[in-house]
Parts: sequence; C-alpha cells; structure tokens
Amino acid sequence: MDWQLFSLSFITVFFAEIGDKSQLAAIALSGSSSSPRAVFLGTVTALVLASFLGVLVGAGVAQVLPTRLLKAGAAIGFALLALRLVWTEKET
Repeated sequence: MDWQLFSLSFITVFFAEIGDKSQLAAIALSGSSSSPRAVFLGTVTALVLASFLGVLVGAGVAQVLPTRLLKAGAAIGFALLALRLVWTEKET
C-alpha cells in the first residue's frame, strides 16, 4: 500500500469534510436522536460509499482520458467554483 497516498487522501477528505453540510446534518441528527451510534454508523457508511463511488468513477475516467486532460478539467472546474464564490460574495 502506498502510505503517502493514503495519508494525503485521508488528510484531504478529513479537512474537506470539517464544517461540511454532511457534518452539520450529522450534528442535527445526533442531537435529535436517542441513538448517536446509529447516526455515526449511518454517516460513516454514507461517506465510505460516496468515496468508493468517486474512486470507481475516477479510475474509470482515468482509463479513458489522459491524465493531463483530467488535471486541466479539475483545475478549470475549481477555478470556476472559486470565481462563482468571489462574485457571489461581492453581490451580497
């Protein structure tokens, strides 16, 4: 196993999920539930499944498209999201 890649993936997803809508939903569900363990297991299962699907799709797309094109597409997508966030903040 590539431990450096494992660590990078863990750190990236961990920090991306802090304060995310899914974490806020888990907080709300566990606060109004009598079984926080069930909420924990449900949210963990959902995150694992979503990550698994992302890995499968990413691996499949990587088989079809060249790495350089994938990286360029991801960079353009993130840049567009950043611009949208900046413009949305300026308007309010």
